[in-house]
Amino acid sequence: MEAAATANGADDGKIALLRETTPFGDASGAFLARIAAIARPARYGAGKRIYSAGDAAEDIFIVVSGRVDHVFAPEVGARDPLKRMTRGGVFGWAGLLLGQTKRLATVTATEATEVLRLDTEALVALLESEPLEGGRVMERFVGMIQREFALPKMLAQVRRLSGPLTEEMSRTALTMYRASLWLKSPRPYLMLIGFALVLGFWYLAVEVWKLPRFREMPGITTVVKEWVSPNPTYGLSLYTEEYYQHILVSIWRVTKAFLLATVLGVAFGLLLGWSRVFKEYVFPVFEMLRPIPILAWVPLAIVMFIATESAVVFLAFLASFFATALNTMLGVESIDESYIRAAHCLGADRWQVFRHVIIPGSLPFIFTGLQISIGVSWFSLVAAEMVSGQYGLGYVINTSYVMVRYPTIVIGMITLGIVGYITSAMVRVAGDYMMEWRVRELALSDR
Repeated sequence: MEAAATANGADDGKIALLRETTPFGDASGAFLARIAAIARPARYGAGKRIYSAGDAAEDIFIVVSGRVDHVFAPEVGARDPLKRMTRGGVFGWAGLLLGQTKRLATVTATEATEVLRLDTEALVALLESEPLEGGRVMERFVGMIQREFALPKMLAQVRRLSGPLTEEMSRTALTMYRASLWLKSPRPYLMLIGFALVLGFWYLAVEVWKLPRFREMPGITTVVKEWVSPNPTYGLSLYTEEYYQHILVSIWRVTKAFLLATVLGVAFGLLLGWSRVFKEYVFPVFEMLRPIPILAWVPLAIVMFIATESAVVFLAFLASFFATALNTMLGVESIDESYIRAAHCLGADRWQVFRHVIIPGSLPFIFTGLQISIGVSWFSLVAAEMVSGQYGLGYVINTSYVMVRYPTIVIGMITLGIVGYITSAMVRVAGDYMMEWRVRELALSDR
């Protein structure tokens, strides 16, 4: 018991010391505990040399007590060759530098000194096993080396971790890594709790409490029974061919509207953001038309497009186009002017700047707009199908209301939500594929 208590006290002391250091100070308690587990104490008497320039860079040292003098070799070119360190000082980090295996300095204990020694390779392996915190620790090492030791920037470049966030990592592996982070986080479980709360309130409000506001609404058990029934009372369930026909018709209409809105909206938005003259002519008209509700366009759509199908697609396209174009324009305008000037200074012409700076720089906004676009395309489609459609989920919802088939209304709404969620997820996946650099940045930020 006493031995265990002593060991725990020693580990707590190591963790407390690590919190006082620059590289490890912001790490989590669990991560510090793992680092403390590989730390070995050592003592040096006054005047004892800890290591010399040119020795193998095998360990990293942290001063527990006492004082050491750290003197760079002349060929290193440090601005301040001498640095004195006391408790919390970190030295011996040369093994973390790119292509560096030898010591760059000579370190001597100027008084009786106690240190913790961390094996460099063991520490690197530990950092690689936790790439989020490990990457931040390596970044802080760079800052410490450049700021506290005044080492030239070209020399103070730390090794790249070979964990799952390296540049060589495939898109699939990166996606799987982000998925694993998501599963380890509380987010999926909070999502399930959210669904459970909504469904629980629905059940209690309709079937248990029988609240007046919900007296005509079908209960969750009624909807589920109708949805999974081989012989549904109102003729629509998972077992009926008509159910899937409505889904496919709606998906096909949204696909056509969304693709058309993407092609035209992105091109239009890029022009709005890139050309000031074009924006001055066109943007006022664009802003005047954008707030008009989709239902207000229905009579004109029927007049302009004789075929009912074309009118439905046009109405689904319209709101999607405005969302895509506006976000694309904002994406272009968000790009720092210094990037454009830098490209011009490097000899890029106007087309090269547009292709290599404007388009990539606006992609995050474009895909944000596309996620909004696919959503508005769905609810615009439902409004269009309610007015002039013959098939589709919107048609199902409207017809069921007229025929007083309330369970079918809810089935249509839930199906619409599921299909809409899947299509939005597909847009996000496409965005991640085209913006791997941003996905890597989000993974490093645990987002």
